[in-house]
Amino acid sequence: MRIAKEDIPVRIDVPGATARQVKEFGDATGYGKIGGEYFSFAAGTDIAGLLEGLQGDLCQCPHWGYLIEGKLTVSFADGQDEVVSTNDIFYWPPGHTVQAEEDTEMVLFSPQHEHGQVMEHILGKLG
Repeated sequence: MRIAKEDIPVRIDVPGATARQVKEFGDATGYGKIGGEYFSFAAGTDIAGLLEGLQGDLCQCPHWGYLIEGKLTVSFADGQDEVVSTNDIFYWPPGHTVQAEEDTEMVLFSPQHEHGQVMEHILGKLG
C-alpha cells in the first residue's frame, strides 16, 4: 500500500502548518520493538536474489516508510506489483521484494527482530 503526499487527507490546515493523516496504515500488533532504517539503492538494484532461501524467497518483515527520492517497484507474494515514487509513504506487508528503477533514498520503520533476521540472511548471501 502506497499513498502520494497529495492524496493523504488533510486533518489540520492553519496558517504555517498542515497535518495530513491516513488511518489504518498497516498493523504492528505483536511485533514489539521497531527499528528505524535509512536505505540507499542505485538504479537497477534488485534484492530478489538476496532473499532466496527465505520463506517464498521474499522478505517476510512488514515495513512502513517514506521514499525521499527515486522510484521502486515492489513485488508482492500475490503477484501484484506496485510503484513507489518520491514523496510517497508506504506500508509493505510480509511477502515482498523490491527493485530500484532509479537511484533511491528511503526511510523504513520495521520490527527489529523480524528485519534483523532478514538482514542477517542477506549478509550471509553477500559472504
